[in-house]
Amino acid sequence: MKLGIRLLFVFFVLNGILAFFVLRVFSAEIKPSVREVMEDMMVDTANILAELATEDVRSGQVKEGAFAKQVMQYAGRPIDAKIWGFSKQSLDFRIYVTDVKGIVLFDSENVAQGQDYSKWRDVARTLRGEYGARATREVQGDDKTAVMYVAAPVLDGEKIIGVLTVAKPISAVQDFIDRAERKVLVNGLLLIALSALVGVIVTLYTVWNIRKLRRYAQQVGQPVANGLAMPQMPNAPGELGDLARAMQAMRERLEGRDYIENHVRALTHELKSPVAAIRASGELLEGDLLPADRQRFAAQVVAQSQRLERIVAQMLHLSRLEQQAASGGRLLQLTQQPLYDVVVRAIAQSQSSIAIKRIAVCADSMPANGQFDSKIEADLLLLAISNLLDNAIDFSPAGSTIHVQLSREENWHVIQVQDTGCGVPDYALPRLGERFFSTPRPNGERSGSGLGLAIVREIMRLHGGQLRLANTSAGFRAELLLPI
Repeated sequence: MKLGIRLLFVFFVLNGILAFFVLRVFSAEIKPSVREVMEDMMVDTANILAELATEDVRSGQVKEGAFAKQVMQYAGRPIDAKIWGFSKQSLDFRIYVTDVKGIVLFDSENVAQGQDYSKWRDVARTLRGEYGARATREVQGDDKTAVMYVAAPVLDGEKIIGVLTVAKPISAVQDFIDRAERKVLVNGLLLIALSALVGVIVTLYTVWNIRKLRRYAQQVGQPVANGLAMPQMPNAPGELGDLARAMQAMRERLEGRDYIENHVRALTHELKSPVAAIRASGELLEGDLLPADRQRFAAQVVAQSQRLERIVAQMLHLSRLEQQAASGGRLLQLTQQPLYDVVVRAIAQSQSSIAIKRIAVCADSMPANGQFDSKIEADLLLLAISNLLDNAIDFSPAGSTIHVQLSREENWHVIQVQDTGCGVPDYALPRLGERFFSTPRPNGERSGSGLGLAIVREIMRLHGGQLRLANTSAGFRAELLLPI
């Protein structure tokens, strides 16, 4: 079972149990509460009426007295009262009076005249000087037919001379009870639905953040393996945010370890060949060799030593650039300079290699005015252009032409280096720029260290630009894109 379903299930179970008990308590308390309020009012009414009936009970003329007449007039009064949405059109009090023996002297409904009510709880307790009240069902087992009776003593001084009872059917307030129960039920169900909605939203939000963390954790290992961009740390709240930051720190430690392991492995592989060549040449030089052979092996030692020196220098360059990138490029000193001047300097630095290969460098569309000024660190950009020119020279046949061009493309200044060589195999294009990855030169040698384009890519990243590489019909084209 998935986490989201588990959370929802637990929430609904707890919410259902809570709602059941809350609704049960509210519903169970409505009817008793209404009856308690009703009984309280009837106590006041019974005592007031008992005072009014005292003179008639003392004289023994209850049925013919003024009190009986006024009660009968009350029972016959027309009424149409609107009470909180309900219409009351009848007066529901029944009033009866008994003497000191419990014999009914007066009954407003004329149903108990002369009967002995001394055994009824309301009369019996009141005659004993206690509080007398009862609730009696007219239909056994049907609580809605219950009638509430509240009695008060009729006093002559401190002597009880009779009992006055006020009776009111529960059905008179049943509509109010039913409406209250309906409101409690409807509002309770609404509360349950609202709580369920909140639970669903909270659960979905929590599961969504957890799934983001899960995807992030699953992607952490991919960039090292596939050369992809490292995924962004998800923004999560509270403890989930702490977990995300802990995963980010763990990922950075793992990435740093993988970075060191990969670089040490690649550097070891690259250094193995020149070191082996130097050792072999040195061992041969220890023996007796002809002058020509000695000179050839000595030249091999020098060449391989220069290769080692070039690899170490480029590794230092790349390490420094990556440190600048890790610090957000804060070590760069960007100034507004003409790109034309930097390109000309790069071509001048490559003149010796150009002369050796008998290659012409044609600078096309290269105005010296401020049309192609950009914020750059000139030395780094000079290094990037020089690396591109070196690659173009290595892959261009003798007597060919390399075209260097400045242009504008949307929001970019573009420095383009186009050679007329054989290009690179299509399978190798996506890997150009990886550390220590290089392709054989036209003469079959693999003299490159595989760090030149990696350095160029880091320089472009520090400048907020791009390196774009492509085979063309004329050869191979490398482009540096700098933001305008």
